[in-house]
Amino acid sequence: MEKLQSNGKSLFVLIFSAVIVMFIVCLGVFFAFVKGPEQVMVPDLEGKYWSEAMLEMQAKELYPKIQLRYTDSPDDEGKILNQNPIAGAIVKAGTRVTLTISRGIVIDHVENYVGMKFDEVRLKLQSMFTGSTRPLIVLDNPVYKPSESEAGTILEQDPPEGTIISNPVHVQLVVSRGPDYEQTRVPNLVGKSINDVLSQIGQSRLVFDFVSHIASGDEKAGTVTGQESFKTDYVKNYTRVQVEIALPAKSDDGMVYGIFTEQMTEYPYPVSMSLDAVPDGGNRYNLATLNHTGGLLTIPYAVPKGTELVFTVVGREMRHFKVH
Repeated sequence: MEKLQSNGKSLFVLIFSAVIVMFIVCLGVFFAFVKGPEQVMVPDLEGKYWSEAMLEMQAKELYPKIQLRYTDSPDDEGKILNQNPIAGAIVKAGTRVTLTISRGIVIDHVENYVGMKFDEVRLKLQSMFTGSTRPLIVLDNPVYKPSESEAGTILEQDPPEGTIISNPVHVQLVVSRGPDYEQTRVPNLVGKSINDVLSQIGQSRLVFDFVSHIASGDEKAGTVTGQESFKTDYVKNYTRVQVEIALPAKSDDGMVYGIFTEQMTEYPYPVSMSLDAVPDGGNRYNLATLNHTGGLLTIPYAVPKGTELVFTVVGREMRHFKVH
């Protein structure tokens, strides 16, 4: 009986020990399976081509997150520009690495600009290379010449369309001044009112330089009393014509008479300008719209007291002036 009890105790210890060993083995296997992913070092990928970078990332069990960007050099196409995390960082396998890859240059050849407007091409190239430290296409100062084409139209370009861009290219454009060879008949403005004059100058291809004096004698205030004369009825487009207007010494009708004056730079071709009136508490209306070549601009006006004059060049407000 004693022997049986001794063997039973040994058997119990043996079974208990076996259970403990099995528990430890199972616990080890469990932790082996739930062990976190292996940590790896991020390789240096900047400056390498996309295909080479992918092989290195695959070996490290890393995954790419791609971003594309234009650069200044055609040789950069397909190269890694920068990465995040940086080279040498320790991350877990399976981490995504953000790679910025060059798409090359935004344009690789000179386009055809002939027939386009110079201002449109200039703005297009400015927006195309915004933020670029080295624009690939640089416009030289254009050469202007008379042409039947509308003013500002590109007539010729050098280098021609299709020229391959490997380094910054300077493009020389020949731009139309408009049909300067045409002539315009000089209208007779003597005796006309300011409103009639404003309507006339908007339809003419001449530049009128207005001067004024106080009406005297039998002169009618607010009308043209004289203008420059020419040997012929026709003169070259945008020839300057001096016109003199008699203004009242004192206005009894609540109107203010004067000549709006603005000194501008000279333009190689006529551009659109306008003068609007905004009465105090009233709606804005147009006094005159005309094409002008720049330099001295003069426009007569007769507006209610307190009116604000708004001068615009090619749709851009350049000056506000209140009359009293």
